[in-house]
Amino acid sequence: MLQVKNLLKVYQTDKIAVTALKGVSFSIPAGSFVAVMGPSGSGKSTLMNVLGCLDTPTQGQYVLDGVDVSRMSENDLAKVRNKKIGFVFQTFNLLPRISCLHNVELPMIYAGLPEKERKSKALYALERVGLLNRGAHRPSEISGGQRQRVAIARALVNNPAILMADEPTGNLDTRSGEEVMAIFQELNQEGATIILVTHEPEIAGHTQRILHFRDGRLKEDLPVREPVQAADILAGLPEPEEEPV
Repeated sequence: MLQVKNLLKVYQTDKIAVTALKGVSFSIPAGSFVAVMGPSGSGKSTLMNVLGCLDTPTQGQYVLDGVDVSRMSENDLAKVRNKKIGFVFQTFNLLPRISCLHNVELPMIYAGLPEKERKSKALYALERVGLLNRGAHRPSEISGGQRQRVAIARALVNNPAILMADEPTGNLDTRSGEEVMAIFQELNQEGATIILVTHEPEIAGHTQRILHFRDGRLKEDLPVREPVQAADILAGLPEPEEEPV
């Protein structure tokens, strides 16, 4: 599914060169659920930019779904991002003036799909995250946890080869965070490949494998022996207050 070999990323600012990634190598098989952890400046954000085809390495190779994307042009990288990668961000990145349904449709508009197909797929994606009844609402009319679920639906709608989530629970309360992790675990059980950046060990414990970065290098690559099941955590939490409608 995904393989990187000897990744080096150097940023040149004026006369100073900053090496953000230093010879990083690993592979992630299809159907994996992987957490990326590390302190500020460890290289994890740079790594996610490369893996998400938002940036290219200075040296090294990156193969995604059988395609070497290391030296692709900006236009080709944009096509790869739209077809093969779904993004989920900490701040949701939903457009506030349009409905949740239209937010989910956006990647398909860029892909040129006809309106009827877009709506059908967007409704199905919202149903998968338990928000079919919120499609007509604007993001400001739903809770933070619901907004993140809309963002996950948007990331799923083009059936990407890989889902990349950057601190997806960072702005959520405990229950909303567990609801999001329950969706990720369910999607992974259905075959989705997920890479998640988090600074929270409790959240990383929901995954199958943890990559620890420090000073631009992969320091540890550890399996999670018994992943925490979000559904079990939710069962032990108090019932939520009534959600906004």
